[in-house]
Amino acid sequence: MKKVFIFLGPPGSGKGTQTSRLSDKLSIPHIDTGSLLRKSIQDATEQGLIAKSFIDKGQLVPISVVSEVIKERISKEDCKDGFILDGFPRSIEQADALNNIMTVTKFNLKDNGLAIYFDIKTDALIHRLVNRRSCPKCGTIYNLVSNPPKIMDYCDICDTKLITRDDDNEETALLRFKTYEKETAPLYDYYKQMGILKELDADKPIGEIWENLKELVLDEK
Repeated sequence: MKKVFIFLGPPGSGKGTQTSRLSDKLSIPHIDTGSLLRKSIQDATEQGLIAKSFIDKGQLVPISVVSEVIKERISKEDCKDGFILDGFPRSIEQADALNNIMTVTKFNLKDNGLAIYFDIKTDALIHRLVNRRSCPKCGTIYNLVSNPPKIMDYCDICDTKLITRDDDNEETALLRFKTYEKETAPLYDYYKQMGILKELDADKPIGEIWENLKELVLDEK
């Protein structure tokens, strides 16, 4: 089975939920670039200190720094059977950087990779985002339409009152989608040409998406 998974799709398409499920199912780590950088900064590593110097200035962390952090992470023992990338790559430049990273591992994306594109139309995506609620304590995410809490406005897990993120509004959602279309959508053709792209209909209930994702992954045996 191909064991290096790259999840693609616009913000709010449901990648995060399915990433966690697939990680548990296959017993391979879910690698979240944002979390990696935050931990590097917290641990005051060499790359973390460099990253912090850019973040403190309100600048993007250079791709060379992000690449080093990812390279170090995937070299760990728990990644020997594969991993799932979340939040990277987000551009063609980052995809090229990922190819370079892979040259120092036993994985080759053409042979061991699978890019999964979460396909969802703009209007459905915006409807999903404006109905999203999150728990400020445990981080659990709900949707008032497709995945509501058992008690309205309260988390099922810790009974904390749910909140609406500042960016979960129609105006911001449209801006995020336009940014995605400009910077990240070209990855669809990039991985299609590489021959490792699979599409997944993300405009369905969470459980149905999960069943379709499992079927798609099992087809790759």
